[in-house]
Amino acid sequence: MPNLTRRAFIARTSVAAGGVAAAGLAAAACTGSDGEADDSSAAAGSGDGGNGEGAAFDPSDWESVRAQFPATDSRAQFSAWVLATHPRPVAEAIAEHRDGLDEETQRYLASAELEAETGVAELAAEYLGAQPLEVGLTDSTTMGLGLLYGGLRVRPDQHVLTTEHDFYSTHQAWSLRSARDRVTVERVALYDDPAEANEADVVDRLMAGVTDTTRVVAITWVHSSTGVKLPVRAIADALATANEGRAPEDRALLCVDGVHGLGVEDVTVRDLGCDFLVSGTHKWLFGPRGTGIVWGRSEAWAAVDPVIPAFEPGSFGEWRNGLDPQPMSGLRFTPGGYHSFEHRWALAEAFRFHGDIGKDRVAARTYEQATQLKEGLAELDGVTLVTPMDQAMSSGIICFDVDGAAPPDVLGTLASAGVDASITPYREEHVRVGPSIVTSPEECDTLLEALAQ
Repeated sequence: MPNLTRRAFIARTSVAAGGVAAAGLAAAACTGSDGEADDSSAAAGSGDGGNGEGAAFDPSDWESVRAQFPATDSRAQFSAWVLATHPRPVAEAIAEHRDGLDEETQRYLASAELEAETGVAELAAEYLGAQPLEVGLTDSTTMGLGLLYGGLRVRPDQHVLTTEHDFYSTHQAWSLRSARDRVTVERVALYDDPAEANEADVVDRLMAGVTDTTRVVAITWVHSSTGVKLPVRAIADALATANEGRAPEDRALLCVDGVHGLGVEDVTVRDLGCDFLVSGTHKWLFGPRGTGIVWGRSEAWAAVDPVIPAFEPGSFGEWRNGLDPQPMSGLRFTPGGYHSFEHRWALAEAFRFHGDIGKDRVAARTYEQATQLKEGLAELDGVTLVTPMDQAMSSGIICFDVDGAAPPDVLGTLASAGVDASITPYREEHVRVGPSIVTSPEECDTLLEALAQ
């Protein structure tokens, strides 16, 4: 069996058997290996990777962090967050899980499946400042939104409020739900000029659409169309006031597509104050491709009906014994079936990788470069910054236009200079870049110089 066995997983993630569904885990442990921990920390923290050439990983050194990613010497990866480039610890974990499943499929699956997913949920909860049972695992933001918005209970006399700025996945999930169940969905615009967006105006515009019949408020933390970051905490506080005196089934639930904030912002779900947070983990977190999470407050999960049966001990027990389903949780929300397990289980390494570096340092590094780029872009003739300059209203995404040049042409110019960028996938297109832990201040200068020329 490859190095990352059940024992090695425990050693790497510091996750003890127990955690979620203790009874089920105890039963699973009986069919697995002996649970004895071995020392695989060297595999997790040193060795070759990216441009590392054998140097030990030093999370306090940004060049060492960048060396964990491939191709950082040849390209400036300002679109790496669109679909994650795997850091070396994540890539190694994927390979080891894959080898285990290939070489001893049934034994590896039986010994690792439930415990590995428990480990991922526990590390995700630690990162979010939440509880493991509040976290569900999915394959993407779109899957998470579809399952959540397809399962939330909305009565015929209630409605859903979302915004004009949300991505296709939110809009289409509610369009499908509306076509199926005749749910009323309304949209509001939160700003006219994104560069001038401010907290007070955003909150006022959103709350103007909230009524006594609003059951769901579906928003996006950081807009991939403009780079505007919504003041989620301020929105949550305003909704809390609107919810005063309402029965649980009448509360307006705040649901957040958090994919462009997770892995950048140094906050917890308690800081945000929302009811649900949905995010892929294969973007700013640089987790395995095809992974995602859905977090919900313990009390809020009661408003969700399952769409796909879960593969977890409690659900199977209900099926075998003819029992009614128990209350919903993140664990029970996680879709059952067989998945790309090597990727899902390796998500633990992405959370550990960010934890080793430090959420605060990741946020500071991203903001340092984002400010450098925004200030530099604002000084260039013929360049219009779309994203707010204010750090309180923006995160890692930066959108801009170049006079007289279509976005694809600008991408071509940047590509010739060794800079990878992207275009907003909306009706109104902008050039879009995202500095992160993969990029450097020197590469920001390269991007600005390419545009200046």
